[in-house]
Amino acid sequence: MKNFTLETDSDGIALITWDMPGKTMNVIDNDIMDEIEQWIDKVATDDTIKGAVITSGKKTFGAGADLTMLQAMLGTYAEEKARDEEKAAQMLFDGAYRLNQTLRKMEAGDKPYVCAINGLAMGGCFEIALACHARVMTDDEKATVGLPEVKVGLLPGGGGTQRIARLVNPQDGVQMLLQGKSHRPAKAKQLNLVHEVVPAADVVDRAKQMIRDGLKAEAPWDVKGFKPPLNIWSPQGVQMISAGNALMHKETYGNYPNALNIMKCVYEGLQLPMDLALKRESRYFANTLTTPEARAMIRSLFINMQELNKGARRPDVPKSKLKKVGVIGAGFMGAGIAYVTAKAGIEVVLLDRDQEAADKGKAWSEETLDKAISRKRSTAEKKDALLNLITPTDDYSRLGGCDLVIEAVFEDKGIKKTVTESTEAVIADDAIFASNTSTIPITELAEASKRADNFIGIHFFSPVDRMMLVEIIMGADTSDNALAMAIDYVLAIKKTPIVVNDSRGFYVNRCVMRYMQEAWNMLIEGVPAPMVENAAKMVGMPVGPLTLNDEVAIDLSQKVMKQTIADLGADAVNPDHLKLVNTLVDDHGRIGKKGGKGFFDYPPKPAKKKLWPELKDMYPQKDPGSLDVKDLKDRFLYTIAMEAARTVEENVVTDIREADVGAILGFGFAPYTGGPLSFIDEMGPAVFRDRANELAARFGDHFKPTKLIENMAASGDTFYGAAKQRAAA
Repeated sequence: MKNFTLETDSDGIALITWDMPGKTMNVIDNDIMDEIEQWIDKVATDDTIKGAVITSGKKTFGAGADLTMLQAMLGTYAEEKARDEEKAAQMLFDGAYRLNQTLRKMEAGDKPYVCAINGLAMGGCFEIALACHARVMTDDEKATVGLPEVKVGLLPGGGGTQRIARLVNPQDGVQMLLQGKSHRPAKAKQLNLVHEVVPAADVVDRAKQMIRDGLKAEAPWDVKGFKPPLNIWSPQGVQMISAGNALMHKETYGNYPNALNIMKCVYEGLQLPMDLALKRESRYFANTLTTPEARAMIRSLFINMQELNKGARRPDVPKSKLKKVGVIGAGFMGAGIAYVTAKAGIEVVLLDRDQEAADKGKAWSEETLDKAISRKRSTAEKKDALLNLITPTDDYSRLGGCDLVIEAVFEDKGIKKTVTESTEAVIADDAIFASNTSTIPITELAEASKRADNFIGIHFFSPVDRMMLVEIIMGADTSDNALAMAIDYVLAIKKTPIVVNDSRGFYVNRCVMRYMQEAWNMLIEGVPAPMVENAAKMVGMPVGPLTLNDEVAIDLSQKVMKQTIADLGADAVNPDHLKLVNTLVDDHGRIGKKGGKGFFDYPPKPAKKKLWPELKDMYPQKDPGSLDVKDLKDRFLYTIAMEAARTVEENVVTDIREADVGAILGFGFAPYTGGPLSFIDEMGPAVFRDRANELAARFGDHFKPTKLIENMAASGDTFYGAAKQRAAA
């Protein structure tokens, strides 16, 4: 076997070690499936083997299924479906059922298996563990177990829905499945997901000892008289299923077929013996796999993201290892950038106008680490090591020796010009200077630089420590060396980079502005604010547009519009939008969450935010019953998707993978769609065009299809179809 070794000790206990060559993590693919079947047969037929322990030769147990394998299955299914739909459906079911059959053979055999989980075990890899008769887990703080399939449009397909429903308290189990929650060792033991938690050095020995102590080769549900922890038809069962359905609809608004199928698996499976329940799960897995939501989410949230995280857009120049990074501006953004940089083990110089401001920026990292320590997610030693890497200062000369300097000062071209000139006076000629500007074109900012080839945009999103996306912006003269270093830096701090060409607002903020502006349009039309927020959530946005505007700050929206007018003239901004924002900021002092009031009021905790009552008095209100909720929902999706298409047409976005991943990671664009371009593709450009024209006729020309959309609708092409043709060429 290429991926597993099997060694039997003097007690007759086989140690099966999984260690895929050339990979940092174990994953399940077709070769793995073949080899699992081989060692199951070996253990079953070798009389010298009394039981087996499964572990990993890597630092983690396994990351789950290789979703490229599932994508290939879908391709084969589509080809076969064109010839014979019934045969294609059977083929897909057989593929989905294979893992369940294999693991059930191990579980129902007559020799005990123990899984020694020596680190992270997710998805299908954790399902292998669940099919063992016992599980021992390392107490390492980074170790986690979970079934995150719901996050990529799927459901657990290796018995996860059935074993979790029988092992775990029903309410906790359903929540775990619907939210894709993972658990650290202590919680995993508390939930009955693992039997024991021991130090990493002891995990294999303890697993072997369980077999020596007489562990039976019998799963709880195979014991005569076993009853699931919940009778579906009991009052408690009806209550749990009702609560589970309510949770599902609250979380998904009916946008995720996989979530509904998870509930069906639990509901139907608990009424069946395990073998039939597993077959039912495989049917729902195959059904889920064929949905456009699963197809789009697998492509964007796994395939595309994985490729970008491997540096797909990096130019072919020597790799740079950053040793020292400067951050100018120690406010909320700059402090966050300094924190994630130091967390990656890179020395940071954090500069502000005076020492007090710089010290305050470093203090933010200290407070963040103290919270992590209180939650047992860090240690005092790690805190000290990170803080020792951050040097707060007001002296520009301390930036000498920096490989990269990132400015995160106010959105003011004059201030940024001064910062650029002061920095270039002290850094090396080959050092890279980056702006964290959110809207001002990089080419304009680079006019203040003597080395425009080393000037680039590195745009973070707030809060920096939690947002996984970084948008890299190429100016007109930005070199490949600057781009390569920017990508190397983003990958070093373990975030996902997308690369776009210069434009006011770049890519993500152009889409975000459309989202917020459509909410402003609705308010001006008299749509009640609660309907604005709820329609956005119903269509799959994690945060309503008014909430988002409060988070990013309404006065920032005002500054952006004023800067746009200063640069491009009054016609570049909708006067009704400016009036709305000016009224909130200038007349009422409502600048957003940071000021305690914006579209919402933010009372002291634990009280929750609530919409500002006087918001409804700003414009005559329409009767909610006269409004079409589908129109409201479509307006949000279509205005963002149309803007994404414009950025492609204008050559701002040159890689469609980045448009989809950037929109989902940057502001949570309805993940079930796979991103705005996937949304257009899955619907079909012609259908999208026709609906966009309907919206344009009623709600404004910003919905009018671009020339690119018109051409695609006429030709029958798609964004991903065109990209595939280019790649093949």
